[in-house]
Amino acid sequence: MASKKPDFSNLNVLYINCTLKQSPRMSHTRGLIDVSANIMKAEGVSVEIIRFVDYDVAPGVYFDMTEHGAKKDVWPELWEKVDAADILIIGSPIWLGEKSSEATKLIERLYAMSGKQNKKGQYYFYGKVGGCIITGNEDGIKHCSMNILYSLQHVGYSIPPQADCGWIGEAGPGPSYMDEESDAKNNSFTNRNTTFMTYNLLHLAKLLKDQSGYPAYGNSRGDWDDGTRWNFENPEYR
Repeated sequence: MASKKPDFSNLNVLYINCTLKQSPRMSHTRGLIDVSANIMKAEGVSVEIIRFVDYDVAPGVYFDMTEHGAKKDVWPELWEKVDAADILIIGSPIWLGEKSSEATKLIERLYAMSGKQNKKGQYYFYGKVGGCIITGNEDGIKHCSMNILYSLQHVGYSIPPQADCGWIGEAGPGPSYMDEESDAKNNSFTNRNTTFMTYNLLHLAKLLKDQSGYPAYGNSRGDWDDGTRWNFENPEYR
């Protein structure tokens, strides 16, 4: 039985494609991102898609790496997009069984922001939702997804059920997602998982936004630092 159609129009989603290919080169990961993004747009969601490699983001774990020796770092500008997004979806190709180096750099820069606090004194990414999209032509979707989704939840993003999707061809050199001979766009498993992922991200983001994120009881770093311990008991803290 179909449930009532929710209104997702107040949500913002940011896709960060961590392909190693600079624009305007064709990206297989972007091809699968577009499947999800088109659903988002049809639901009235504000969507932005960027390629991380197109931006001169320095490696590091601080907000502005020019204060730590880098000649240039545009992360403070990109941060405004990340900060505005209710949903962050990281797209990555598979290289040597792992997520791309650009995806690793992105997660390291997100980690730099994880110590910030929101207005409730919680870690900054509380109330935001994360997911990932993986493409390749050898095995590795689950491995890359585990790494990305763990990293996102560790810094404070919320992960709904089935928050990843992907496509891989047969092992060894062969057609990738956007290659016509792969027929990947007609792969029912990938299309179903991509659709389910998209809506699961939307549902969780809407739930959290409608209730202004998580309640601060029991998880506020600000309250903890001020001496609140809720039901935690340890003589060393008294």
